[in-house]
Amino acid sequence: MSRSDRDERVPAADQPRPDGQRYDLDRALSSVVSLRARVPDDAYTAATLGTERIGSAVLIREDGLLLTVGYLVTEAEEVWLTTGAGRAVPGHVLGFDQSSGFGLVQALGSLDLPVLRPGRSADVAVGDRVVVAAAGGRSRALQARVSARQEFAGYWEYVLDEAIFTAPAHPRWSGAAVIGPEGDLVGIGSLQLGQEDEGQGKGVVAVNLSIPIDLLHPVLDDMRLIGRPARPARPWLGLFAGDDDGRRPTILGLAGDGPARRAGLRAGDAVVAVAGIEVSNLAEFFRRTWALGEAGVEVPLTIDREGDVFDVRITSGDRHRYLKAARLH
Repeated sequence: MSRSDRDERVPAADQPRPDGQRYDLDRALSSVVSLRARVPDDAYTAATLGTERIGSAVLIREDGLLLTVGYLVTEAEEVWLTTGAGRAVPGHVLGFDQSSGFGLVQALGSLDLPVLRPGRSADVAVGDRVVVAAAGGRSRALQARVSARQEFAGYWEYVLDEAIFTAPAHPRWSGAAVIGPEGDLVGIGSLQLGQEDEGQGKGVVAVNLSIPIDLLHPVLDDMRLIGRPARPARPWLGLFAGDDDGRRPTILGLAGDGPARRAGLRAGDAVVAVAGIEVSNLAEFFRRTWALGEAGVEVPLTIDREGDVFDVRITSGDRHRYLKAARLH
C-alpha cells in the first residue's frame, strides 16, 4: 500500500495481450474495481491488518455483488468502490467466510460494468495460463501461469486444502481476479509468498497465492443472507503460529484478549500435541483442533516451553464474536 502508483504497474512485457486470449480481455478486466476500506482504530484486527486497506474486488452479479479477499473488509465501517472510468460508489460489507478467506461487498450504487462470472477452479491445472488482474485495466493485469496447486497453512489459524499459486507475482495481489483460460473467475488473490523454483534453478521466486473459486459456491447464498456460512463455527484459539524450522508449530504471537492469552500461552511456546496426538506442522495443529468440535469446545494442548513440557486446556472461541459488525447503510 505504500508503493507508488507507478511502481505497481505491471511491466508492458508481462501484460496480457488481447489477441492471446479466447475471450474479450478488456471486458473481463473492466469487471475488477478498486476497493478502499476504513476500519475503526479500536477494531480487533486494526493492529494486525491496519485501519486503511486498499485492494481490488470483482463484480460477480448484475445486482452489484462483488467478491474480494476477506481481510480487506473485515470490520470495515466504510467501503468505497472505484471503477476504471473513475466512478466511485459506496459499498456495504455483506459478510466474509473465515474458512475460505472470501469477502462479499454490495455496491450501493450503479457500477455500470459487465459481470465476471465465477467458473470452476478445479478445471485449472498446473501449467495453465491465467490472467491475474487488479483494478486498472491492462496496465494492472499480469499474464501468469499456475505454478502449483497445493496445501497452504497460514499462521492465523487458516488452511486451504489446495491453494492456487501463480507466477510471476502480481504487485497488487489483494483481491485481484484470477481469470481462467475461458474468461471466467477461478480465484481471488490473497498473498504474495516465496516458492522454490524447481524448473528454472532460480532458487526462491515470488508467487501469488489465490483462493480457489470452488470454495465460494457452497457458501455464497449464506454469506449474502446471514453474513457467514450457515455451519457451526470452528474453534478459534486466538494465536499466530509458524513452523518454519520444520519441527513443531511454534506460537509467534497472541491475538488481543483471545482464548490463548487467557489460558496463559506465550510467544515461543511450541505445540507438541493436540488432545494427546502429536502434531508436526501448522496444518496438523489446526486440523486437530478443528476436529474436536465447534467453537467453545475445550482444546487440550501439550506445550513445550523452553524444555518444560506441560498440558493446558483452552476454552476455544468463535472468531466472529470478537469482530465489529458491518455498519448498516
